[in-house]
Amino acid sequence: MAQADTPDAPAPAPVITRLKNRPDFLAAAKAQNCARGAVAAQVRHRGDGSAEIRIGFTATKRIGGAVVRNRAKRRLREAARQLAPLHARPGCDYVFIARGGTVSRAWAPLLDDMKSTLIRLAADLGARNLSSSLGEPPPPRLQTRPD
Repeated sequence: MAQADTPDAPAPAPVITRLKNRPDFLAAAKAQNCARGAVAAQVRHRGDGSAEIRIGFTATKRIGGAVVRNRAKRRLREAARQLAPLHARPGCDYVFIARGGTVSRAWAPLLDDMKSTLIRLAADLGARNLSSSLGEPPPPRLQTRPD
């Protein structure tokens, strides 16, 4: 029996590419978002039937100068490289936004922040996809702070 025919064969790793175009970032900004600790993320299901995961990174001038922004994006890229194959949903675009503590946060808590963000976004996407397939309105988002 061939190795690929065994039930315990590992699933192929999803294809992960980078988001680089402004329209893709803007489209993700209009979709789901979640912030945990030093990581904020936005996710949009493309609906194009592709299993590709696309990931973009951004840091505003509010967190610091160019050196600080680049360091924050490097840390986010490495965390995403480790966690996206495990927790990101195929067919989605993700944008990770560096927050004030991204550079100064210890590595393990930063990974925990990104992991919990990815899990929450996947759960939100799953709930919305399930309700849309049943013809129901999507469930309301939980507010973390009062308006």
